[in-house]
Parts: sequence; structure tokens; C-alpha cells
Amino acid sequence: MYCGSCLQDNAVARAMLKLGNDVVLVPTYTPILTDENSVSSNRLFYGGLNVYLQQCLPVLARLPKWMDQFLNSPRLVNWVASRSMGTSAKQLGALTVSMLQGHDGRQRKEVDRLVDWLSSEMRPDFIIFSNLLIGGAIPEIKRRIGCPTVVLLQGDDIFFEQLAAPYKEQALELLRSLAKQIDLFLVHSRDYGQRMQDKLGFDDLSWAMVPLAIDPTDFAPVYGESRADRAPTIGYLARLAPEKGLHILVDAFVDLHNRGTLPGARLEIAGWLGKQHQPYWDDLQKRLAKAGLSHLVNYRGSVDRAAKIDFLKSIDVICVPTVYQEPKGLFVLEALAAGVPYVQPNHGAFPEMNAALGGGWLFQANDHAALAAKLAETLLDLNLARTIGGQGRMAVLGQATTNQAAQRLIELLEGLAKRDPRKCSVELDQAKYRSASDYQKSRLVRGNLR
Repeated sequence: MYCGSCLQDNAVARAMLKLGNDVVLVPTYTPILTDENSVSSNRLFYGGLNVYLQQCLPVLARLPKWMDQFLNSPRLVNWVASRSMGTSAKQLGALTVSMLQGHDGRQRKEVDRLVDWLSSEMRPDFIIFSNLLIGGAIPEIKRRIGCPTVVLLQGDDIFFEQLAAPYKEQALELLRSLAKQIDLFLVHSRDYGQRMQDKLGFDDLSWAMVPLAIDPTDFAPVYGESRADRAPTIGYLARLAPEKGLHILVDAFVDLHNRGTLPGARLEIAGWLGKQHQPYWDDLQKRLAKAGLSHLVNYRGSVDRAAKIDFLKSIDVICVPTVYQEPKGLFVLEALAAGVPYVQPNHGAFPEMNAALGGGWLFQANDHAALAAKLAETLLDLNLARTIGGQGRMAVLGQATTNQAAQRLIELLEGLAKRDPRKCSVELDQAKYRSASDYQKSRLVRGNLR
């Protein structure tokens, strides 16, 4: 399984390293899984197995260090994770609250272990958290290190909204308390920033946007290739889970065939299937079999980077009709980088992506009939679809690459340094900075960007 946030975090970290910055990507809970070369540290903090055991049996918080090292072993954590039932919010309420309590929770030893390492070995100028749900250590970081803390919000609400009572209310209260200590929140879409601002209560000056981005290096354009040897094909590239809306796409696919205008149209599916969602996928296969369409659907499983690029070459349009309001949508950028257009719901980050990049079409969210109509329109004019996809590819290359995201992040960190220069060692010669090239600007940021 390759996590969207891991792909984004790893790719931007790689870009910042290439620009000459000192960056350390530190995994928490589980090792970072990415379809690119990982630049993450081999140190794992808050190992998922360890924090879970400490929650169930608080006495384990007094285990010797050698036992902690064993329980936090990336190989062991990956092995356990591959055999678990997943991280269902419904089952993890007490653990979530305890983690957010930080030094006051049952994982206090994990907080100390992280902060000790940061203060003694890293001494960072900035610390960026990939979500606020892992931010329980922030008060202790502020107390002992004092450097600015930045949090990238990219789906936190999707998890805590599923928590059962009373944990949902407790978690939200703790998240709001932590939000007051954050120097800057980052988001990939204005829609998500405003929704999280309403939930967490931070002010207008406390958040900024960074572009969702990918490294397009090996995403060769496919829109010029001949497709005469196969039927029009729809692609789905995401986890097989209800919130991602695969059931909406399956219903639309059945509807599309009932229309009779595209009798040979195919559906290619790629993405991780967790054990907890096997019954969901089984039900969808039954729907397809009942409609007599099983032979036109192919599930490729979880794909690595090479297989993902191969997958994109096999489709004419991508569609992941999320039920929830998606805060990112990295699969859209990956498809566009290959020149493949999209059909996406008109909610969450997608309207902003559509306005900024073009490259596809929107439909009424959660309406499979509207989706079927838009897919039919797209597949019946593949020349137009490929033209639109090609335009989207150029837009991604122009404004949504990891290099551009890294530059934006550097600018925002510089802004934090100016706001309170006592908290970090970043210094800039403004006259040199204004006249420097993009690469030179990144080199002018002295100090560590972590």
C-alpha cells in the first residue's frame, strides 16, 4: 500500500534536498511507504505496535529500552500492519485521545523519546507535522525546544469525525487546544483550509496554501498514443473503500452499459484493499456479476510506481468519485501528468483543481446517473478527451510540481522566521534574495528546514 500523504511528503522532501536544504523526514506509527525512493529516516517514533500495547497495558510504559527498540522495529511494525484490520477510527477512540494528550497520556514515554532525540541530535529550526492527530508532543516540543511548529492538514477530520462518543468530542477539544500552539497550518485547498478553520478555531493569519504536487519526471504523456486496439476505458486509482466512492463508479458503470452507447467500455481498478473492506469489494463484484459486466472489469491490486504508470497508459479517463469532500486528490495530478483527463465530483478540492489546472470535468457529487452521463460524454469523444488531458498535463508541469511546492514551503518558513527570528536561525540577505534565481534563493536559506 502506498499512502497519498506519504507520497506527497516524501516527494516534497526530496525536492527540498535537491535544492540544497537540510531536511529530515521522520516516520511515525509505521514506516513511510512510497512508490518513489524514500528519503525518510530509519528511525521510527510512536511505533504503532508499541503505542497500542501501551494503551492496552499501561505497565508496558516501563519496558526497558531494548524492548522498545524491538517493538518499534520497522520490519516488525510492517509485518503486524500487513496482518491487522486497519486503523479504523471506530476502534481507536481511546488511543486517539491518549495520543493527543501527549505527556498526560499513556504514551508519555514515546513523547519523551521523540523530544529527547529532536533536542539532542536534530536541534531543528522548524518542525512540520504531516497532520495534527500526531501532534500530542507539540506542547513538550514548545517547552523544551521552542522552534516554530507547522502542521500540514490533509484529512485529519475524516478520521476524527468517525470516532465514537465520547472520544470524538474529547479529541476535538484536544485538537482545538493544540491548534492554539501551532505557528502555521498548511493546506492544499482553500475549501479544506476554511472547513478546518471552522472546526479548530484558528484565525485567518494562521494558515496558508501550498500546492498539491508530484514529481512528473517519469510520467510520459500518453494522450498521443493510438488507442484503436482497445475499448474505451475508465480508470479508478485509490484505496478500495466506501469513502472513496468506488460503489458510485460501479453503479455508474452499470448505468453506462444500460444506455447501450458504449457496449465495450471497460473499467480498470488499482489500489490497496484492506481486510476490513473485503466485504465491500465482494458486494461490488456481485453487483457487476448480476449486471453481466464482470468480464469488463479488471482489478490490479496495489500498484508500485512502474505499475501505476502502466495503469495510466491503459485508461482514457480517471474517476475516483469520493463520498467525502476530498482535501487533496493526488491521483488527479498523477493522471494529468500522463495526459489522462479526469471526471470528478464537484466538491472538496476538485473544483479548485479544475479551475486552476483544467484537464477534466466535474459532475454532481454522489449522483451515479450524473456520473454515467459525464463518462459517456467523455468516452464518446476521445479526441477531445485527449486534448483536454494534454492541456492538463501542461498545467501540472507549469504549476504543480514538487519543486514548486518546495519553493512555496521555503517561502512560508522564511515568513515564520521573520515573524519571530528569536525562534530559529534562518537569516536572509533581502537584497540578494530579491535578485536571486529560484535555486539561489533556496541556498540563501541558512539553517535547517525539517
